[in-house]
Amino acid sequence: MKQLIAPLIALAVTFGGVSHAQQARLKVATVDMEALFQSYNRTKDAKAKMDEDVARVKKDQEERMNRLKEISEAAKELGKQLEDPAIADNKKRELFSARQVKVQEAQTLQTELEEFLQRKSRAFQEQNNIVMKGILEEIRVKVQKHAEAEGYDYVMDKTGKSTSMVPILLYTKDATDMTETLLKTINDGAPASAPEEKKEEGK
Repeated sequence: MKQLIAPLIALAVTFGGVSHAQQARLKVATVDMEALFQSYNRTKDAKAKMDEDVARVKKDQEERMNRLKEISEAAKELGKQLEDPAIADNKKRELFSARQVKVQEAQTLQTELEEFLQRKSRAFQEQNNIVMKGILEEIRVKVQKHAEAEGYDYVMDKTGKSTSMVPILLYTKDATDMTETLLKTINDGAPASAPEEKKEEGK
């Protein structure tokens, strides 16, 4: 009888341990960070600000291009005048010098335009990275607070991709998607997106 008790006790402990492990199963959730990012007021404000900056750069670009076109046309016209055989040599020298000045001016403006666009492109990219990083950090904090309040152990971004552009999260069993809940509260306590509201009113 005693020989049977020990194995039975060991068996009970084993099954008890499995039951406890099941009860202590990790609580896992997923979230669509891209959807939260697009719905966040700060994202909309940042996009409106970026659109305004881009519009200003495009206007500046158009003005520079128009000026470049005017000078190029002037150089072209001077070149046509030089082809006239009736023009005296001293007049041709004047036309040639004036054309050279216009050509040089056009080349300078072309170089300045290219450098201007490159400089603005880098500035936009750097600013966009800084703003996006800040916004994503704010959203991450909101997700973390919600997860802690709900007792989740892990929250995974289901839109995240690896360097090979393959989704990182391929499958999760019994994971709760907290995206819809967070979409309803993501902008709690944040001011409304004023730039967009003004645009709607002005339509």
